[in-house]
Amino acid sequence: MITNLRPNKIDRDDLPPGACLCDYCTAKCCKYFALPIETPTERKDFDYLRWFLLHGQATVFIEDDTWYLLVHTQCKHLQPDNRCGIYMTRPEICREYSTDNCEYDDTYVYDRYFETPEQVVDYTEAIFKPLDGGSIRSARPELLPIL
Repeated sequence: MITNLRPNKIDRDDLPPGACLCDYCTAKCCKYFALPIETPTERKDFDYLRWFLLHGQATVFIEDDTWYLLVHTQCKHLQPDNRCGIYMTRPEICREYSTDNCEYDDTYVYDRYFETPEQVVDYTEAIFKPLDGGSIRSARPELLPIL
């Protein structure tokens, strides 16, 4: 059984002098990647988003008017202690990443966040007229009889 090999997470401001923030991290940045995608403008574009989400391990979010495909997948070189197994030969994008603005203590709330294909369908129906020309609202229920 693998146990946590790192000290408990602490607030960034409480980091001991000379300590590395990565020593307390859960390696969020090594457990996903996000790619900017074109802003959907047509029904067909939203159907592609739905297709992304049908594959699992993926979500779509909007941040500062930019749409992203987020793929929840762990780097295959992430070690059980959340350290990089190829640190000395890691890709340039990893070398450029800094703890100065990392997501160690982030609690992101995105403008929009889609986890399921059904959410994309609901969103699409809300921003476009229904294909059948009807309303996106449910039909008005029949009145209850007066007793």
